[in-house]
Amino acid sequence: MLTNIRNVYCVGRNYKLHAEELGNAVPDEPMIFMKPSHAVVPLNGEYLELPASKGEVHYEAELVIRIGQDYKPGVGVDELVDAYAFGIDFTLRDVQTVIKKKGHPWTAAKGFKNAAPITPFQTFPGAAALLEKDFTLTKNGVQVQRGNIVNMIFSLQDIVDYVGHHYGLGPGDIIFTGTPEGVGAAQPGDVLELAWAGESLGACTIKAAE
Repeated sequence: MLTNIRNVYCVGRNYKLHAEELGNAVPDEPMIFMKPSHAVVPLNGEYLELPASKGEVHYEAELVIRIGQDYKPGVGVDELVDAYAFGIDFTLRDVQTVIKKKGHPWTAAKGFKNAAPITPFQTFPGAAALLEKDFTLTKNGVQVQRGNIVNMIFSLQDIVDYVGHHYGLGPGDIIFTGTPEGVGAAQPGDVLELAWAGESLGACTIKAAE
């Protein structure tokens, strides 16, 4: 269910190789940005409309965690998080390049409609269990991204502590935790599919928005 989603936090550049592939510096603290909750849609096999006139739209596959209670200092991530899913942080890369140079917020590049599709949430098994398996993104049947949260620069605990301390966390908040290397452009007609340990969890077919 995607109901009752409140804040949508996202962690930028949380995998070293992804930061390097885009020519970005590796951050020394979590880089947090946000998407509107209206950007969140189900990754349920249907067509997904994305902007067609603003340059390249890049896919970024990510683990998504859902907060189940109010954050308090010292709370463990296994207690705080009640569910997990996988999602795609779609990015208007050409738009992002321009606004980064101007020092403007990333909303125009990250917060458009349908920019945050996610698979159904599942009960959170604990952070340690998520280290045991990889998640993948395929495009037209070809694997383009493979990730494991063991390679994140900032752990799930680091992330919830940082976001909770600086911005607050409560039930219904979700966090996109960062993407591994392999991001690239999605074109109309492309089929994108997210899997966890080889099991398909959700897919979509890209359609150009009118």
